[in-house]
Amino acid sequence: MDISTQNPTAPPPVQPPTAEQKRAARGATRPGDRVFLALSRGSGILVLVIMAAIAAFLTYRAVLAIGKDEANFFTTFEWNPSGMPPEFGIAVLVFGTIVSSIIAMVIAVPIAVAIALFITHYAPRKLGGTIGYVIDLLAAVPSIVYGLWGALVLVPNLNGLYGWMDEYLGWTGILEWNGGAPRSLFTVGILLAIMILPIITNVSREVFRQVPQMHEEAALALGATRWEVIRLTVLPFGRSGVISASMLGLGRALGETMAVAMVLSPSFDITASLLDPGGGTFAQNIASKFNEATTMGRDALIASGLVLFVITLLVNGAARLIIARRKEYSGANA
Repeated sequence: MDISTQNPTAPPPVQPPTAEQKRAARGATRPGDRVFLALSRGSGILVLVIMAAIAAFLTYRAVLAIGKDEANFFTTFEWNPSGMPPEFGIAVLVFGTIVSSIIAMVIAVPIAVAIALFITHYAPRKLGGTIGYVIDLLAAVPSIVYGLWGALVLVPNLNGLYGWMDEYLGWTGILEWNGGAPRSLFTVGILLAIMILPIITNVSREVFRQVPQMHEEAALALGATRWEVIRLTVLPFGRSGVISASMLGLGRALGETMAVAMVLSPSFDITASLLDPGGGTFAQNIASKFNEATTMGRDALIASGLVLFVITLLVNGAARLIIARRKEYSGANA
């Protein structure tokens, strides 16, 4: 007697997978899937090849320049690759790039997160949409326009702020102002903060919109205030996204060129006060000296570009490590 007639509720016997099912499990079988897989894989490999080619080119030219440098490349406060003998170093450039970027991040990140929270959780929909549209427009403004605005509007109107900081915070030495045009690293940091603000705001805003509605409703049902809802559900959920947004902004701050060149009064000297004119950044130094540089000078600038390249890679790697250690806050586990 057939087993199925004896026990109608018994599950059907498991059939072994066919050859077609086995091929489907191993990979794409349709022509479109195979083409898409090949294009995706090729794109990833192409990115790695381009990065390796850039690194190889920068390293080759940097080795040529550093081999002829009569000074210490990492500690010298001078840039004269065309001298006899050539002497140049990146100490001032490293200091200026890192300090101006830190100032920009300290100013921009809290404001950007606050704007993103206001748009997503406080402002009415129409007002939030209008503010978001304006932020999107700011992200599309070219760097040269920011530079012109900084040179013609920002710099002439910072005397009052610099005077106030000197009066109340000058005792620290770091914020002491000795007069002169405010074309300093602090001014560069303010300008960079304005430039990276739209990037951090837009990414953070989209991350905060992805917070599961059930989490917020559960917190409200337990009697949490709106700020407690944000602190207990929105910020933990979006932490990884905010870190990623901040790293995107930091990447632009590290590599910004024309705006910094138009605002900063460069000099190869490190002063104790951030308000004194002087200093320099990698991108600004390359942009201002490349056209007039000799072959040796261009190799020296490329060597400094290699250092900036390495710094950017280290920053991105550190960001990925931070995000990987905080997977419990990612949207995948919500």
